[in-house]
Amino acid sequence: MDDSRILGVARLGAVDYAAALELQQAIVAARMRGAIGDLLLLLEHPRVFTLGRGADERFLTRRLAGVPIHRVSRGGQVTYHGPGQLVGYPIIRLDGAERDVTRYLRKLEAVIIAALARLEIAAGRRAGLTGVWAGARKIASIGVGIRRWTTLHGFALNVATDLAYFDAIVPCGIAGCQMTSVAREGRPEVSVDRMAELIAPAFADQFGYAALQPISADRLWALLESAAHGCEARSGSEVNDDG
Repeated sequence: MDDSRILGVARLGAVDYAAALELQQAIVAARMRGAIGDLLLLLEHPRVFTLGRGADERFLTRRLAGVPIHRVSRGGQVTYHGPGQLVGYPIIRLDGAERDVTRYLRKLEAVIIAALARLEIAAGRRAGLTGVWAGARKIASIGVGIRRWTTLHGFALNVATDLAYFDAIVPCGIAGCQMTSVAREGRPEVSVDRMAELIAPAFADQFGYAALQPISADRLWALLESAAHGCEARSGSEVNDDG
């Protein structure tokens, strides 16, 4: 483990999906420029269905009033986000041996499995599939994007989610897939906040960070504004030099 590696963790509460997507784009751009360090965003979304870039819309079997649909640049098929679900968006740079998409996915699974183990929930993988299962039911979905080896999108872990919304889709395009949650697996007292407290150190351990740095929403926006202004200043100086 590199003692200098620090992971910023922003716990943002409930965030509209489109706003969170815009936030991710801004953070990814800043991270690719080296203007900020690695970040893990932990949040919830209001009810929404999302489809990966190559997802088949037939897996969205029923449209529900008041539940928007977004097609985005992550991998994977269709999934549901809503209250009671912990969503994690790691925006980190992958270097060296870490530049392996399959390795990255397996590590995300390992983070979730380790965090669930702290609650005495036995979870694991299924051969040939991405995500995390508790017994025969899927408890967490994963769909990622990678730009110039900087990650975005991430995972969704059902904590106390209303699982009925998954009945409107074929989750992750897996026929017969049934979903579960931390509450359904016998831990109804666990909140999304408590789950976030378990996920963050598990992520740091799995990805080799020496420390976690909490970042408030206000601080996060300030970092992005500072990074954006720095980029504008550099762009301006480049134009002046050309002149």
